[in-house]
Amino acid sequence: MDLVLSDLLQRIDMVKTDIKEHCITVSNLPCFTNLNTAVISVFIVDSLLDDLNDLINHKPVLILEVKDQITALYEELNYSRFFLKDIDVQHNKELIECVMRLRDLAYEAEYIINSFVVGEVPVWYLTMRLSSVILTNRVIRTKLSEIKMNLGIGRLEVVESPREVSSQRKNIPMVDEIIVGFEDERIQIASQLVGGPHYLQIISIIGMPGLGKTTLAKKLYNDSSVVYHFDKRSWTVVSQTYQKRKQLIDILSPITDLSRDTILNMDNESLAENLYKNLKGRRYLIIMDDMWSKEAWDDLKRYFPNDRNGSRILFTSRLKDVALQTSSHGIINELRFLSVDECWDLLQKKVFQKEGCPPKLIDIGKQIATNCQGLPLAVVVISAVLANMEKKESLWQEVASNLSSYIFENPNKNILDLSYMHLPIHLKPCFLYFGAFEEDRDIPIRKLLSLWIAEGFVQKREHKSLEDVAEEYLMDLINRSLVQVSKRRSDSGVKACSIHDLIRDMCLRIAKEENFLNVIKNQFSIYEQHQHLCIHSNFGNSKSRLFGLHIRSLLGYFVSPLFIVPSLKLLRVLELLTANGIKSHLVMGIEFLVYLRYLAIPWLPSSISRLDSLEFLVLGRADVIPPLLLNMPKLRCLHVVTLVSFSKNCQRSQMNSLQTLSCVHIIHLKDEDVLRCFPNLRRLKCTYNQSWNRCPDLSFLAQLESLSLVFLGNSKEIKLPMNIKKLTLSNIRLPFEKMSLIGTLPNLEILKLECDAFEGRSWNTKDDEFQKLKFLKLERLKLAQWNASSSHFPMLERLVLQNCYNLRKIPSELSDIPTLQMIEVHCCDIYVRNSVMKIQQEQLDNGNQELKVIISGTVWNFILKRTFSLSTRWWRRTAGTLVDAGSSIHSSKSKFI
Repeated sequence: MDLVLSDLLQRIDMVKTDIKEHCITVSNLPCFTNLNTAVISVFIVDSLLDDLNDLINHKPVLILEVKDQITALYEELNYSRFFLKDIDVQHNKELIECVMRLRDLAYEAEYIINSFVVGEVPVWYLTMRLSSVILTNRVIRTKLSEIKMNLGIGRLEVVESPREVSSQRKNIPMVDEIIVGFEDERIQIASQLVGGPHYLQIISIIGMPGLGKTTLAKKLYNDSSVVYHFDKRSWTVVSQTYQKRKQLIDILSPITDLSRDTILNMDNESLAENLYKNLKGRRYLIIMDDMWSKEAWDDLKRYFPNDRNGSRILFTSRLKDVALQTSSHGIINELRFLSVDECWDLLQKKVFQKEGCPPKLIDIGKQIATNCQGLPLAVVVISAVLANMEKKESLWQEVASNLSSYIFENPNKNILDLSYMHLPIHLKPCFLYFGAFEEDRDIPIRKLLSLWIAEGFVQKREHKSLEDVAEEYLMDLINRSLVQVSKRRSDSGVKACSIHDLIRDMCLRIAKEENFLNVIKNQFSIYEQHQHLCIHSNFGNSKSRLFGLHIRSLLGYFVSPLFIVPSLKLLRVLELLTANGIKSHLVMGIEFLVYLRYLAIPWLPSSISRLDSLEFLVLGRADVIPPLLLNMPKLRCLHVVTLVSFSKNCQRSQMNSLQTLSCVHIIHLKDEDVLRCFPNLRRLKCTYNQSWNRCPDLSFLAQLESLSLVFLGNSKEIKLPMNIKKLTLSNIRLPFEKMSLIGTLPNLEILKLECDAFEGRSWNTKDDEFQKLKFLKLERLKLAQWNASSSHFPMLERLVLQNCYNLRKIPSELSDIPTLQMIEVHCCDIYVRNSVMKIQQEQLDNGNQELKVIISGTVWNFILKRTFSLSTRWWRRTAGTLVDAGSSIHSSKSKFI
């Protein structure tokens, strides 16, 4: 008996120890009690729902013992998610607290379930905690429902202001600001206001916050030619919360003889009636400053009569969509950044007024102006700081080193913060994620969208791919003037983007406050809980350790021999491709990262096949693509920077998820057959080996939309999928007589023929070919004569000719193509240049000033370079000016397509 009792007591002690260990483990659950917005709340609930759905439908074996509880939790949370609609625009304290509780509950559930899957907690503990989570969720959901019902969320559209409206004087714009730059823009927009059509026209000034939209509008409002031209002028500030009564009073007050008291005592119907009567038959200008939605215009437009007398409505907005949606016949003016010289000029005038800048401060002053990156708001805020500071070089140097901190300590920071606050909730994590990228670097769009998808930011939509939805998100941020386009694709889509340094600083500040993202440059504490979603680290030789199951993403620019992956078991994104000098033996335990969705790494890990959740794999190099990669169920993108071939052991199978594959080397016949494993492939970049002596056949890839193909073999035929939209061919050496193989592709929009893609001296295009082609590039072809008519390229928008040394001219018939927007000629014969200039002149004679022509280099320049080799640069003479054309030299470096 004593032995049994002793054994029982030992077992009890073991259980107590086990419970204590797991309680300690789970106590590491991140605490996020100080958040003041709902962005992470909705995102974390959506993320958990995706994970639960994946476990239930695709990995049931992992949760066999608790499947009923997991299913119940999914149903409960899915129901609760409905009550989170529209909460991001509410400021009710009780509602926000309730949402925060639901967020913390979702964090807890995600943490416990994921810890169970990776073996951190036992099943009994999971069962106990899930029961508690489900019960708590029901209580929170009930409370949410009650609060939303009391607030009437979903019914509030227009906010009515009280009868006491601020005085009229505040709405009459006074031009007392010092304005630098934008003189050309002022002249252009002024001519749009006083000239143009007779009908009521909407003119918009669009740009990111702080660019000077309102300042320019004030300048135009008080311009003498504008004052003289219009009988009535009025100004109203709409702002992010549209108040109909305030807008009616603002607009009516300056254009009526009624007293202020009379106006304030009118109801909305009387205000609208008087406004219409005062404008009827008069030529008027109404400026609506800081427009945030088209709903404000839709509600007011019926009060503005269209008497076809040249009246105008001028909007200012940071949202391009507002301008696009308000009028199909309007004019959109997108405001540019100031130049460095203009920034310096503005800074001097603001700081020194009419006095000049002391010589000792000129260099550091210009550095400060440069650091403002063309944003007038930044210049104005910093100028106010400098104007109230001693004119000492050391003090100015301190300002130059801490520019963003001075700006965000200023009340003007609210101008930038409003853009974030007004974002729909699904865009907020996408926007904050920009802080994870390096400063002053272009961000490749393919990489950005892939990361968004892997993070779970992109919501699924019926009949649309996640990539297409993610691109819509990006365009929304661009149209809101928060993101700038830095490079465009040949189809005019966005290839790379960037954000202003001040916008990036705002991202980092808000992201850190919300425990969303932290950029770490030095040592940090392993007990910090603010690295919830993404860490972009630069450790150098730091002794810091990366640890924490709460970390979901790691974008690394560091080298650390102590970096141990198993301590980050819940990672979803691991970016080490750009890690400086990282070695394979420094990163251990990748096989434990079962939740990993995005992996970018210099080499192929041997344990890659264990990562069942992986969707995006980017490799610096790989000798071969092993068979195990063909069996990864969710992999949708495989990109290898260097050329890679299939392993000899690869067998044909079905890999339904893969959509992007590059850069693969096709050597053997079975390699082409392996491609049949990828029926859903949309993008392919491949090179056929020189030993290939048969017709390359990719016609079986029915979903393929983009193909880049280098052919080093010997064939006079090619078979391509009919769905192809973008095609780049090189070295195939097909005769031009075979061009119909390409021209008859029904969906082809972009065609790039490079480096002997076709051979021959003459190309005669045919009827009914290239009917949808929008972009055509001919590079390094031996073509001498090109005959075509406008009907052969009825939708062509852009033509690029590069290094076609034998071509004598381009067909003059191309001038009759109504869609043609641009012709580029680089390093071609001078006669080609002359024929292009002739086409442009014909377009001008016909009244078309839209055709743009870019010409650089001539064959003579190329001959000089080849013959004498006196310089590493190419020079061209255009309009009598010697210009450096070194940037036009072709680069064949592989990129993430």
